[in-house]
Amino acid sequence: MSETRFDIAINNAHILDGTGGAPMAGSVGIRNGLIAEIHPQIGGSAALTGAETIDVQGQVLCPGFIDLHSHADFSLASSPEAITQLTQGVTTLLTGNCGTSPFPVSDLAAIQAATSFLRPELDWSWTDAAGFTEVLQRSSPAVNAALQVGHGALRIAAKLNADRAPNPEELERMCDLLRQAAGAGVHGFSTGLIYAPGSFAATAEVEALARVAAECGLLYSTHMRNETDSLLESVAEAIAVARLTGVRLEVSHIKAMGPRNHGKVEEALQMMSDARADGIDVTADVYPYTASSTSLSSRLPGWALDGGSHGLLQRLANQDQRQRISAELAIRFDGEIDPAGIVLADLPPGKYSEWIGHSLTEIAGRYDTSAHEAAINVLADHDAAVAIINHAMADSDVEAALRDPHVSVASDGWIMTPDGDGKPHPRSFGTFTRVLGHYVRERGVLSLEEAVRKMTSLPASRGGLHDRGRISVGLVADLTVFDPTSIVDKSTYDQPWQLSEGVAHVLVGGRFALRDYTSMSAGAGQVLSTST
Repeated sequence: MSETRFDIAINNAHILDGTGGAPMAGSVGIRNGLIAEIHPQIGGSAALTGAETIDVQGQVLCPGFIDLHSHADFSLASSPEAITQLTQGVTTLLTGNCGTSPFPVSDLAAIQAATSFLRPELDWSWTDAAGFTEVLQRSSPAVNAALQVGHGALRIAAKLNADRAPNPEELERMCDLLRQAAGAGVHGFSTGLIYAPGSFAATAEVEALARVAAECGLLYSTHMRNETDSLLESVAEAIAVARLTGVRLEVSHIKAMGPRNHGKVEEALQMMSDARADGIDVTADVYPYTASSTSLSSRLPGWALDGGSHGLLQRLANQDQRQRISAELAIRFDGEIDPAGIVLADLPPGKYSEWIGHSLTEIAGRYDTSAHEAAINVLADHDAAVAIINHAMADSDVEAALRDPHVSVASDGWIMTPDGDGKPHPRSFGTFTRVLGHYVRERGVLSLEEAVRKMTSLPASRGGLHDRGRISVGLVADLTVFDPTSIVDKSTYDQPWQLSEGVAHVLVGGRFALRDYTSMSAGAGQVLSTST
């Protein structure tokens, strides 16, 4: 019998250590926020004892899930309880993705306009990564956050919210801001090459910044330039940047949009595999859904977004420019994008508020117009701050990504609370539980051990989180306990505001953040910095 007394002892567990290895029946003892002992259950061996002792009755005990692609930097400070994350077993969020981060700030109005479709609830009381870190830590979050700095935010801070290349001084300013963010402890640099102003950048600009990211030891996460007809060319561009700069590359939410592109995910994954064989450090992540969620303005021609949403609204008020935008959007809707799959998710109050949950095709039918004109009208009447869900992917592509051993599970979500307006994407509420329930238990696409690895040690290794992501003595006790027979995502496209079920306990830094299916009031999380 063990005489060791721990702060917390978790007994009678089905332990998956996060490496993908075989499960073990046993107990885990926690002391001072760290995993202090892993005790196998052999024969009649006794359980561990602690100041707090729980018997999890054969449920799975594994590392807390690490979401490698989150936008929670726009929501966690105002909703630090993060109940949507805890009920999925998530303990750490890597934020600042798709070129979007709430810092650095030099033109507040411009960065607020660029991020308005995320409905941020921020006081914008900082100017840099260090200031944002302080504000977020002061909110006492229930989960950890690891920050990245976005290329779009760097461009806006350098007064480059325009469709042109930077001059040498502007490029150096962006590089300096990136170095400052790295010095403040961010974990990565991201691009959103489909979103203005990042979409205005040529490859040479991305290379220059990726080279700085490599010098600073940062991960480079990219929402690539195109996920429809030019998907493979965009993968090639991302790999070329990594080849030239030596940066660690993460291809964000790998997907192929539109029926004529279905099947290209396997080709994209093979391109990454070939690159790894050449010594390039490249992996990807995926969410387990066949619909994406983004801003409606991202479907417009790039030139229309010169100057951000303010510039777009000015063009929509000009009849000639409005017609040109509409004509180019019509071409996209006749080919690579199906407007029947574009559904309004959220938008400010206005004429089309009642159409949340309906497609552009449905709106066009009601108003006797075309789908591309309906899109233009919605943007013009709602300050261009329109969030959409786009149903355009094949489940076979999702499965291909999930099966690839170098692809992590990630959400691309940002909603922390179970109540709100609109019809947001269910991925904020059910990404990790959907993989475990639907793709593991129901369909057998992955083994349970492999799915857990894709949510723990694999994303930890990509994000530079070397002290968590595995159950091993001496590592941080970020842990999740769930029932593999009942874990399930409840959130749907029609009724998204539903929490997942089946996660019984979550510990963050050796403290209960969720206990007996109930969230705890004290924030156990912290902002994880590379500088500490």
